[in-house]
Amino acid sequence: MIEFRSLADDEPSLSYSPLLRGFLKTFAYVAEHGGIGLTASKGFKRNFVHWAAAEFDWPGHTEADLFAVNKVLNEQDFIPLSDIHFLLTTLKMGRHYKGQFKLIKAGMEVSQHPGRLFGIITPFYLFEIDHSVWTRFPDTEIMLNWNVFLNVINVEAENGALGADLRRTFYGEPTAEHFPHYDVVMANLYTQVLRPLIWTGLLQETRPAKSFRSQESVFMKTPLWNAALKLETDPQVKRATLH
Repeated sequence: MIEFRSLADDEPSLSYSPLLRGFLKTFAYVAEHGGIGLTASKGFKRNFVHWAAAEFDWPGHTEADLFAVNKVLNEQDFIPLSDIHFLLTTLKMGRHYKGQFKLIKAGMEVSQHPGRLFGIITPFYLFEIDHSVWTRFPDTEIMLNWNVFLNVINVEAENGALGADLRRTFYGEPTAEHFPHYDVVMANLYTQVLRPLIWTGLLQETRPAKSFRSQESVFMKTPLWNAALKLETDPQVKRATLH
């Protein structure tokens, strides 16, 4: 069973969450400017996307990362911002009104309570959003069981775990059929499980310089993991740390 603890608004470990940081900065922008301009297709306008790229400081999607492959940025070029926009409207914190995104009362209220906001957006983001839309190989399915994922990672990543070891733990050794170009199972595990955990601030990824392979990354729990999650394997982790 997955249980999230209620966090105080001044909980220090909340600073580890890029998703929460993106929400709070978006709220601050709306408060200052009155809203966010929308394109004809209802995406955030480029001036805000460029501002967000600089302000969010998103791991793997920094301003430098994004402009290295784009001359200008539209919302769809900044995947985390698209996710935040979707969450804001789906969770009814804001709405589109006369060509702008505006906060509604619920959004204004929760914007003042980071701990409560984290408790709303994180479970929904992890468990309700279909992260497979961002994978390059949607036809290669992986069995999604968040209770298993979180309880196993709770143990395996206590002192850091290689991506390749997590892949092996969940799905066994890769075989030739997994490599039309590269290990598609590892790619989907990263996109649908590990990256969402990183973006919510529960995991941190350290990737070797010039490496593009998540198999070579080390994944470690952040202080926010222990502050926010209550898991069945917690006693096992605690016993291991005492020995």
